[in-house]
Amino acid sequence: MDFIDPILSIASTIYTLVDNVKANKKRCRRVAQRVKALDELLRSIRKREEVHISTEVRKALKELSITLESAQELIRKYTLSSWMDRLLNSSSHGDEFSSVNERLNDAFQVLSGALQVEQGNMLHQVFELASREKEDEVDGRADETELKKLLLEYMKAQQEKTDAMLKHFEQLKASVETAVDMLNKPSATDEVIRMIKPDELKYEYPKEPFMRTPNSEVYRGQYHGFTVAIKRYIDPVNTSPKEIRTFFNKEVETMRRFESPNILRMFGICVQDEDGPHPHFFIIMEYCEKGSLRQVLDSDCKLSWTRKARMCLDAAQGLYRLHQTEAKSKVHGCINSCKFLVAEGYRVKLGGFELAKTETSLRKMTKSKHIKSLCYTAPQMLDDINHVYSKECEMYSFGIVLWELATRKKPFEGCSSKEIYQKVCKEKYQEPLPDDCPEALGSLINACRSYESFQRPSAGVLADKLRSVVAQLEEQ
Repeated sequence: MDFIDPILSIASTIYTLVDNVKANKKRCRRVAQRVKALDELLRSIRKREEVHISTEVRKALKELSITLESAQELIRKYTLSSWMDRLLNSSSHGDEFSSVNERLNDAFQVLSGALQVEQGNMLHQVFELASREKEDEVDGRADETELKKLLLEYMKAQQEKTDAMLKHFEQLKASVETAVDMLNKPSATDEVIRMIKPDELKYEYPKEPFMRTPNSEVYRGQYHGFTVAIKRYIDPVNTSPKEIRTFFNKEVETMRRFESPNILRMFGICVQDEDGPHPHFFIIMEYCEKGSLRQVLDSDCKLSWTRKARMCLDAAQGLYRLHQTEAKSKVHGCINSCKFLVAEGYRVKLGGFELAKTETSLRKMTKSKHIKSLCYTAPQMLDDINHVYSKECEMYSFGIVLWELATRKKPFEGCSSKEIYQKVCKEKYQEPLPDDCPEALGSLINACRSYESFQRPSAGVLADKLRSVVAQLEEQ
């Protein structure tokens, strides 16, 4: 079959590249091992007659091709002489492998389930969730130990350069120390989402909120060594600690399935003066020092196209993790640039949906700005009030967010509801991108904003393609 051979060719290239990697060797070899397992599935497919291949399998093969191209780019950058500079400028080398492995696993589940090949039991061992996560954990620790050694050796070599390079070396040394600290510090995902005791929280002084809403005050503090945002509800609707615990306990298991470096981490809830007449309720979450994505875009910070592309990829990976939960119709429901938070190193994280039922039971409902939400509404929803909200509709909203990231402007600024409807539904208008926007990035942003829903990519495909765009921009 003509469409199988190119996929096998990419797989073959990956095997060759792995022999030449200079860092993250364990992770790269593990990716190659899983690609090899998929290789066997592909050869089984090739033996079948093309007429017997279902539409589902064809779609999965097409997405697998994109994923393998993304994996190839990821591994290839660790074979290049510039790998060290890339590592120092990236805060997410481990997360990249997690995302690729998750996509390979999803491809295997679709193909093996549809084909029911004889060697399925053997291949399932490669992709079985518990063993896969354990293998990735062991690989990550081994690679990070080696990376610490390589980073420190590299720093020592730089120290031996001439005095003319001293200024450059000091900057490099700071980057290395930051990278080593990043590898050493504990992971937020090691913390269990749970009820938190008041004495486990430490507030930053003076004890003043850095953000206020009609329903809450948000403070900066510390929890188990992590900087956190502590959200206190003002005059909560529900003042029954027992009921709040019930909502929280139901949502904890769901939240654990959302754990991802690109989804805002929730640590739990806290009830102060639980037995008193006026208990106080808090939600404790990861602190993102740069605020919302919209706040970053409105600031005077400088963002290169490489940085913007990385931020687009972070956001896409967060959305993919949400869309890929076991609930088939799981969507965010309110995607806009204020729902994405920006942490240290310009890491973008999706927020605004965690512990939603718990939070709804506490806060008073307020009227939202209708025109603001219309800017992100898909044409199908604008044109038909009864149209069912879907992942495709959400991808349109996400495309508007990516447009904001590229332009730093606000969508349809100054337009009335009627004008937005006319432009989007009747004229099929897309607000233009900057002239210097990289072509590959611009094409993806426009695809997400396509008028026809079937032309919009899935979050998984978008993340794969964005990963390749980032790799290409980093090479320039």
